[in-house]
Amino acid sequence: MELRLKMYEIMKKQGHEEETGKTKITSGYNLPATYILHTVGPIIQWEVTGKEEELLASCYRECLKLAADTGAESVAFCCLSTGVFRFPQQRAAEIATETVKNYINEDSRIKKVIFNVFKDDDLRIYHALIG
Repeated sequence: MELRLKMYEIMKKQGHEEETGKTKITSGYNLPATYILHTVGPIIQWEVTGKEEELLASCYRECLKLAADTGAESVAFCCLSTGVFRFPQQRAAEIATETVKNYINEDSRIKKVIFNVFKDDDLRIYHALIG
């Protein structure tokens, strides 16, 4: 409940919902994490566009930068936008892994990235992409 209240306060203070591709951070509250990164991925209506691909990549970059700026050395990601937001799993995983790889090659403050998958299909996709 505390987390929901904090997110409500953040949105009320900024005067609008969070923009797609942007990120906010809160404490971990009752979760086994120091921080929680909150990001809004793109919603796919029909076909995936280059803009939507860039917005998804922005979600990962913004999370990594904010985590690093806060002093975190590890980040865990779920499969952003692939559920009810309908981003195709394969392409989303390609964007996720490519974006994270590029980011950590340029900024070594993040030492560990975990991709937490829920579906067997996602597990197969990520294994194929990162081994």
